[in-house]
Amino acid sequence: MKILLLCNKDLASNYALNMLLPKLAKSNDLHLWLSAKVGKNNALPKQLKTLKFFEQDLFNNLLGPLIAGSKRRAAFTSFEGLRAFLESELKEVNQINSPDIINELRALSPDLIISIRYGGILKDNAISVPPKGVINLHSGILPKYKGVMATFWAMYNKDTEIGTTLHTIEDASIDTGRIINVSKMATSATTSYLGHVLALYQQGCIDILAAVEVLNSGESLNSRPQESTESYFTFPTEIECSDFEKDGFKLVDEDDYLAFIHKHYV
Repeated sequence: MKILLLCNKDLASNYALNMLLPKLAKSNDLHLWLSAKVGKNNALPKQLKTLKFFEQDLFNNLLGPLIAGSKRRAAFTSFEGLRAFLESELKEVNQINSPDIINELRALSPDLIISIRYGGILKDNAISVPPKGVINLHSGILPKYKGVMATFWAMYNKDTEIGTTLHTIEDASIDTGRIINVSKMATSATTSYLGHVLALYQQGCIDILAAVEVLNSGESLNSRPQESTESYFTFPTEIECSDFEKDGFKLVDEDDYLAFIHKHYV
């Protein structure tokens, strides 16, 4: 199959792509478009600005070039290093529904679109292009946690489990498609928000690979409709971030972050 992956330019997306692309590339033609950010997050509280620094700025602007230029053979690579698995140029695409991009999408003519943390909301003109549809890996348990930073809100609410949901995208509504699979893991009081998110993608990527295998076999994905719910979560406020920290949680654990980078990228 020809597969277009839509991802965000951040550490979690890169981690997921490093787990996916080497395996998908064995029997599929891969293409990758990246968004620069998720949501209209220009006025973030200070805690989320720090999180963004570790998720995007530090990884993309400092660590990424160092990883790409390193002569050591690490397990994972930067976004630049992922070009080796692609059949076309890696592109930054932030206006997925613009007429020019829709024309490019139609010219590319992917069989399947896979979305992971992508910053744009696909509308009908984009969704209708791939004959095998669009699937999205949401880092939260649906339908309970629609929206952004689902893992934060699960931890904030003292949930004992967090998870990912692999679901279809069938229209421009957010996180409402048919559920293909939900994978769960236990929360840990000593693991940061970012640490939890990164851990989630290990099983989430296995779920994506299983779905692609089904589609490559010519079969249809088993899925079920979501229960209707009005819940939708946005970026937390500074007060909510402070309450999160008062409960003993961290958005980022710097020591764990460095250990993660060293384990996978150095």
